[in-house]
Amino acid sequence: MSPMFSFRMTALGLAASLALSIHTGLGSMARAEEAVITAHGISTFGDLKYPAGFAHFDYVNPDAPKGGVFSTWGFGTFDSLTPYILKGNAAALSTVFFDSLMTGTLDEPDALYGLVAESIEYPENRQWAIFNMRPEAMFSDGTPVTAEDVVFSFEVLRDKGAPSYRVLFKDFEKVEALGTHQVKFTFKPDGALRELPMTAAGLPIFSKAYYATRDFSESTLEPPVGSGAYMLESVDAGRSVTYKRRDDYWARDLNVNRGSNNFDRLSVTYFADYTTAFEGFKAGAYMYREEFLSSLWATAYDFPALQNGWVKKETLPDGRPAGTQGWFYNLRRPIFADARVRQAIGMAFNFEWSNESLFYGIYTRTDSFWENSMMQAEGMPSDAELALLEPLRADLPPELFTEPAFTPEVADPKSAADRKSLRRAGKLLDEAGWAVGADGLRRNAAGEALKIEFLNDSPSFERIVNPYVENLKRLGVDVVATRVDSAQAEEREKKFDFDITTRRYSMSLTPGIELRGIFGSDAADAEGSSNIMGVKSPAVDALIKVIEDAKTREELEVAVKTLDRVLRAMHIWVPQWYKPEHNIAYFDMYERPYGMDAPMNGMGEASIWWFNPEKEAALKAAGAIR
Repeated sequence: MSPMFSFRMTALGLAASLALSIHTGLGSMARAEEAVITAHGISTFGDLKYPAGFAHFDYVNPDAPKGGVFSTWGFGTFDSLTPYILKGNAAALSTVFFDSLMTGTLDEPDALYGLVAESIEYPENRQWAIFNMRPEAMFSDGTPVTAEDVVFSFEVLRDKGAPSYRVLFKDFEKVEALGTHQVKFTFKPDGALRELPMTAAGLPIFSKAYYATRDFSESTLEPPVGSGAYMLESVDAGRSVTYKRRDDYWARDLNVNRGSNNFDRLSVTYFADYTTAFEGFKAGAYMYREEFLSSLWATAYDFPALQNGWVKKETLPDGRPAGTQGWFYNLRRPIFADARVRQAIGMAFNFEWSNESLFYGIYTRTDSFWENSMMQAEGMPSDAELALLEPLRADLPPELFTEPAFTPEVADPKSAADRKSLRRAGKLLDEAGWAVGADGLRRNAAGEALKIEFLNDSPSFERIVNPYVENLKRLGVDVVATRVDSAQAEEREKKFDFDITTRRYSMSLTPGIELRGIFGSDAADAEGSSNIMGVKSPAVDALIKVIEDAKTREELEVAVKTLDRVLRAMHIWVPQWYKPEHNIAYFDMYERPYGMDAPMNGMGEASIWWFNPEKEAALKAAGAIR
C-alpha cells in the first residue's frame, strides 16, 4: 500500500518507406474514403464531455495561484528515475518528466484530450490513428517534440522497457512518422481496436536525441530530458527527491493544463515504515499524508498540531471501484495447483475478528475484483453472463453454473480461530490429498510438507498476518511470515520469487487492454509483469477479449461481471478489505477546488490543489512548521 497521491501527466498507467509527399497524399485519399473522424479528443465509447475549444476542465480553479511546495512521503526506498524499465526501483512521481500525445480528465471515466497532439484522426473501426502534433511542443533542453520522438518512444518501450509493454503493444502493427509533427499508429485488424488509439495517445514521449548516447534499459538517477511540466531539482538516493516546475513549460496555458501543475516544487521524503513516516508527519517533516493504518487513524490523530488547528483531518468519499487488495497466490508453485488448497488457505483468515480487534471496525470485506462498482458479480449468473460462460464451460469450475458468485464466508468475530471455518478448511485439504501426519503437519502422498511463506515488507502488517499464520498452523500448514524491506520485496515479486504476497490493484472504470497485463496468459511469465499470480486460463483470456471488443458500456459491464465471477471462482487470492473513502491529513497551507466530493477520478490527484502563502506564514508564526 503506497501513499495515494499523483500528478496526472499521461493517460498510459502504465505509451515511412515512401517519400513524404507521396505518403501524405495517399493517406489523405484513403482517409477520405473511410469516413475519418477528426477530433480534439477521444473516449472509449465516443462520448466527450468537453467540446472543441473548451476553456478548462470544470473541476479546476482556472485562476489557482502558482507557488509553494507539495510535500509528502514515500514508502521504502528508490534508486532510479526511470519508471518504465524492469531494473531498479523508481522514485515516486518520476513520470512527471514526460508528456503524452493526449491526457485524461478527472470527471470522465475514460476520455482523453489533446496535449502534445492538437487533434486525432481515426476511422470508425479505429484500426489506425493519426495524431497531429503541436509544433510548439518542446523538450526541457529546448528541442522540439517531433513525430520521430513518438516513433522512438514506442520502439524503445517495446524493445527495452518492462516486459509488460510488449504485452500492451501486442496489437500494434506499425508506428510511422508522416511528417515532422504527424504520426500514425496502425493496429492489427483483430486487436483491441476500441481502445488502442487511446493506448497510443497515452504513450510517454522520450527524446530520441537524448537517448542516442544513453541506454534506456539501464537504471539511473540522471535527470532525463522530457517535455513535462516538471524537471529534477535535487535527489538524495533512497531518501528524498524534489521536482521543480519548469518556468518555460510549453503547455502551461493549454486548456487541459489550466488550474493544474500549481506547485513550484514537488517533494517526496522516504521512510522505511508507516509508523516512522507518521512520526515524521507529526514533526512537520512533510505536509500531506493519506492514512492507511486504521489503528493510527482511530487512536493517534490527536497530536498537538491537529489539536491546535494546524493540521486538517478529513475523510473524503470515493465512488471509484475499490482497490483490489489481497494476498495473492503464486500459481506457478506446485503446492497451489489445486484450487481446494487455495480456498482452504483463504478460509483460515478471519476478517471479522481482524476488523473488530485490529481495524476498529472501519473496513468492509472485499468480495470482488471490482468492489464498489456496477461491474461486481452478484448472485447467480444472468442470462447475458451465461451466454458468455457457456462456450467456455470446459475450462471453468463447474460450480460457476450452479452457485452464486463466490464470497468469503463470514467468520466468528469473537475468536481469531473460528473452529467451523477451520474444520471446513481442513476437510478441503484432506480432499486435496494433504493429510495430517503424526507430527501435526500436512503432507501429500509423496511425503512433502504443505509449506508456504508469506512475503511482507511492512512491520505494521505483522499484527494482521501473525494471527492468520497461527490459524494455518492449527490446520497443519508449515507456514512462515518473512519480513523484508521494500526493495527486496519488489525484486522478489518481479522475479515471481514468492508463495503469497500482498498486492493492491486499482481497477479502471472502463476496463480493457490493461487486463491482459494483470490476468492474461501472455503476461504470466513476463518478468516484472502485473500478473504476479501467474494466471494462465483460456477462459480468462477469452473474456478479456470480449471486454476489449465491447461496443457499449452495457456490454462492457456484463463482460466484466462475468470475468469477475470467473476469477473469484478460481481462488487466485485471499481478498482483504476496503472502505469507500480516504482518510487524509495535511498542514493547513493547501487548498483544493472541491469540497468533500472529489471529481470521479480526483482522489489523490494533487496537481489541481494549490498553495496558500498566507496560511503557510501563519503556521510559521505559530511555530507549527519551520
